[in-house]
Amino acid sequence: MNETHVERMSAMARPRSVFLIMAVHVAILISTSCGSRSSEHSRKHVAFFIFGDSFLDAGNNNYINTTTLDQANFWPYGETYFRFPTGRFSDGRLVSDFIAEHAKLPLIPPFLQPAGNPHYFNGVNFASAGAGALSETFQGAVIDLKTQLSYYKEVMTWLRSKLGNVGAKMMLSRAVYLFSIGTNDYMSLFLTNSTVLDTFSKSEYVGIVIGNLTTIIKDIYSRGGRNFGFINLPPVGCLPGIRIINPDNNGNCLEEASSLAKLHNQALSKLLQKLEKHLKGFKYSIFNLNISLRQRMNHPSKYGFKEGKGACCGTGKFRGVFSCGGKRLGKEFQLCENPKEYIFWDSYHLTERVHKQFADEMWGRANNTNSVVGPYNLRDLFQTL
Repeated sequence: MNETHVERMSAMARPRSVFLIMAVHVAILISTSCGSRSSEHSRKHVAFFIFGDSFLDAGNNNYINTTTLDQANFWPYGETYFRFPTGRFSDGRLVSDFIAEHAKLPLIPPFLQPAGNPHYFNGVNFASAGAGALSETFQGAVIDLKTQLSYYKEVMTWLRSKLGNVGAKMMLSRAVYLFSIGTNDYMSLFLTNSTVLDTFSKSEYVGIVIGNLTTIIKDIYSRGGRNFGFINLPPVGCLPGIRIINPDNNGNCLEEASSLAKLHNQALSKLLQKLEKHLKGFKYSIFNLNISLRQRMNHPSKYGFKEGKGACCGTGKFRGVFSCGGKRLGKEFQLCENPKEYIFWDSYHLTERVHKQFADEMWGRANNTNSVVGPYNLRDLFQTL
């Protein structure tokens, strides 16, 4: 396959002024679309609230004091669909963007995106790249899950002021709440000099992560939330950026990292079954990202890809060095000619094409969907009445 070798130099990067102008255009488009729908509070209207990490971050980290390790507001991010960087960690759209499209909603805006007249009737995206269920995960550089919940409470207050208590309660009870969180709680153990596993066993640490997530879910439920979607964790040790940590591993998956994700996914499934049993009206959909991603990595051609392990954008073996864009771990990086042929966009994140396939599975429109999503699919949750 022909590859284009690109130096990440300031001359090649799109001017910041262009990014800001384009970002304003997106904000106006979203605001206009949301505004046109603000009066459409029919019984069919279902809002979409998004919590999590870089898998779902639509640009919140553009507006916080952090490093480029947790930002994607520079070229070539966004090149495939938006044609400019939006802050999404992909070449284009994310799962949440495609789910919104399936639900006939506009792009759900980041909570921190500046707007003169914000509209939250369609929902809000609170996700932050690098975030974990634990506040200690990359603390100070990201918006942790607890803080995302506090932002949600602000939105609740705004909705009550616009719709009244009864109207807001009805809207929030019909809304769908999507979560993708936990990957960074485990990945950070291998990317930093963490000694956490010297203090806790793997199962104990997983229990702490799941415990924090449980608190957030129950809080949203207590405020009226009933329809929850969850994306479980990928095989963390098989991400290009983790494969290269141990040079003696010959490029194989780092099983210690993947085993933590496996324990987490088992605990998450048990938790959701328990909540469904004990919380009246609690409905959930869980997407088995772990299995679905493994299937594509192991058999890329079956799903229309040519490369299942290496990234489109990055440096070194598997392009596992997190250098995409030239503003992180080095100024030089390699960029593939066609992201659609790749599963991984950069060292840790997926291409738009994979996000689209996953969204179709989560919605319930793909083949073999029943094996990777349940007990409800997201279409079921958006059509609760």
